[in-house]
Amino acid sequence: KILRLIALSHRCCQASTCPYPHLPHLRLLAMADKLKSLPFISDKNNPIGYVVQGAIEFAHDSRRLVQRCTKPDAKEFKKIAVACAIGFAIMGFIGYTVKLVFIPINNIIVGGS
Repeated sequence: KILRLIALSHRCCQASTCPYPHLPHLRLLAMADKLKSLPFISDKNNPIGYVVQGAIEFAHDSRRLVQRCTKPDAKEFKKIAVACAIGFAIMGFIGYTVKLVFIPINNIIVGGS
């Protein structure tokens, strides 16, 4: 169904300015018909169909997400950059503190020389 829609959405297949000259639209229609003849691909109870349908749904959701995303303006970018910098500083301070505390404890446990 998806491949058929792609093939039918391109009205240029009769014109010589087709953007996909290496893949004729009739081949897309033939592929769509072959996929229809394999019912286990569209059956979610079948393991192969589950994977294929999951991949198709993931592709649809990913495409929808990318279409809705916008580039952040300067103010929003600065806010995100400051938040990331503060997060890095906090995590670095926590790591330094933990290392500073555990060096003497490790020496006591191991029995430093």
